[in-house]
Amino acid sequence: MTRRLANLFIVLFACAAPVSAATVNVKDFGAKGDGVTLDTVAIQKAIDTAEATHSTVTFAPGSYLSGSIFVKSHVVLQIDKGVTLLGSQRLADYPVMRTRIAGIEMLWPAALVNISNQTDASIEGPGTIDGDGKIFWESYWSLREKYESHGLRWAADYDAQRPRLIQIFKSSNVHLGGGLHLRRSGFWTVHICYSTGVTVHGITIRNNVDGRGPSTDGVDIDSSRRILVEKADISVNDDALCLKAGRDSDGLRVNRPTEDVIIRDSIVRAGAAVITIGSETSGGFRNIQAYNLIGLSPVGVGILFKSAHTRGGWSDNILIHDITLADVPVVFRITMNWNPSYSYATIPAEMKDYPAYWKILATPVPQAEGRANFHNVKIWNVKATGAKTAFDVNAYPEMRLSHFRFKSLQIEAATAGHIYDAQDWIFSAVSLTTADKSVVALSDDANINGIVSLEVSKPTKTEPSVKSFAEQDRN
Repeated sequence: MTRRLANLFIVLFACAAPVSAATVNVKDFGAKGDGVTLDTVAIQKAIDTAEATHSTVTFAPGSYLSGSIFVKSHVVLQIDKGVTLLGSQRLADYPVMRTRIAGIEMLWPAALVNISNQTDASIEGPGTIDGDGKIFWESYWSLREKYESHGLRWAADYDAQRPRLIQIFKSSNVHLGGGLHLRRSGFWTVHICYSTGVTVHGITIRNNVDGRGPSTDGVDIDSSRRILVEKADISVNDDALCLKAGRDSDGLRVNRPTEDVIIRDSIVRAGAAVITIGSETSGGFRNIQAYNLIGLSPVGVGILFKSAHTRGGWSDNILIHDITLADVPVVFRITMNWNPSYSYATIPAEMKDYPAYWKILATPVPQAEGRANFHNVKIWNVKATGAKTAFDVNAYPEMRLSHFRFKSLQIEAATAGHIYDAQDWIFSAVSLTTADKSVVALSDDANINGIVSLEVSKPTKTEPSVKSFAEQDRN
């Protein structure tokens, strides 16, 4: 997909923010905005009233303590400067609802802000949505410590229920942005699931405040289509810009891909990776383009593909280009056996009383269905300085990574790394400078052309601009 075609894609499919001249203020429905009074009911009444007249819901400056609220069709939730929507720390204020979480369908607490089964809805900035999530991070770590001693690491993320900050679920023509500042999410920050025609534009995510929240992903695009994410500025403690499509037997049952997605013009300042596909891969990925992305230390990986041998799934027409990485340890990582203690669920024989979703997680997947088939991936114009490893690639001999194309790579790393279980990989215009003068190690069955290792030269480190894209928009 060329840049011209990418722009055409946006013209055809991206949604515009709903526009409304009428306004409804939450103060008129009893909201206090004092950061102490629970304003959930008042805010929801304002939203429900606005639905009938296709209005914009507004807030006077203040801090509005709230549990889950639900934005309705034809409503704009306007969070202006000086306004903070502050998440309650009581899990009871987040009603349990049917959703998908970490790749399986189950009951889970609603997000702080929800757009569920709606159309033409918007959440706009430039105010703050603050999950105040540290209490949920601590409850997770406490439960996980207990579970790990019993071989139940895989269950901790599902049993320690934590509210997401924003979920867009089974909805269409949704807009999120306008300079919104999102912080301290209890779990994933923005989860777009089973939705179509969603634009995320000009958001800032800061989850590493008051600690480092576990699984505080930035933007997760999950079995959805026609999605645009642009001009995001992200600092999280897990995947920053992530594509997902279901986990294991349940994901294979749903069998819904993530497709027709553009992610562009964004900065990742902290997180597991700049751009991630997986680990929930069961439904597959098609027509994905990610470009003009910057990754800075302490981001762990530049471009990350991850799955597991029970997950299944596939890729087709994945385009990643114009990526700049500064002091990111690993440039390319592909692992098809990611985090085994989390990825593979085994219920101890002595356990008789456990949640129904444990059985779903532990349902066996035949080997023929479980190996992810990643192919038709093109990556070009990647510049990385200060890396430790250029390539860290592992798959399976019976399901090799096939038809990958790399062009115009400029990588300075301590060591070259390895590529295993690859078939029909072609490299061109590669500049790989390694401090230890190593070359890329290849497995015996690898079919790769064009890997080059150049003589070590003095690095010419160029720092990328770290000005936020939201700031660029305002200037």
